Amino acid sequence: MFMADIAGVRVLYTGDYSREEDCHLCAAEIPQFSLYFNSEKMAKTIRRLAEKTLEVGESVSGFLVKKAVTCQIMALDDLHVFSQLSTENISQRITIAYNGAFGVLKHRLKQIFESVESLPDEESEGPAFRVHERLTVKYESEKHISLHWRSDPISDMVSDSVIISILLILILITSYC
Repeated sequence: MFMADIAGVRVLYTGDYSREEDCHLCAAEIPQFSLYFNSEKMAKTIRRLAEKTLEVGESVSGFLVKKAVTCQIMALDDLHVFSQLSTENISQRITIAYNGAFGVLKHRLKQIFESVESLPDEESEGPAFRVHERLTVKYESEKHISLHWRSDPISDMVSDSVIISILLILILITSYC
């Protein structure tokens, strides 16, 4: 069934593609109707996010969980309550054989990365510095350094680039000796 507008005359065509004669209705005989669609989506905040009443325009941060046609926003801490997913924080550590001067390493990494900051000796139990506030490089002994970071995609990329930089520095040190 479709509406055809031919030379200013609107006709509703209701052909059923059979051998029966087609039925045509004039526009005056067609009842008017309107369809309204609500394009707004609504999501409910649950558990910890629902404890606080939000003002108009205030933002909320959490996970959007969609089940069938309902949407819910929940905090990360509530994820295990409503699903079988669990969240964990992974701290990573790698020890690299490094026999160069620790100050040289820090100087070279400062040339490569924007943010390299020294850490107090009390906090790190020896000389250490932090790269991009994500990765800690510690002086363990005359022959070893260690890298510590909390695993997430950005910290993993920073750690990978620092490890490659340290290995390149080691190659430069050994090629000149």
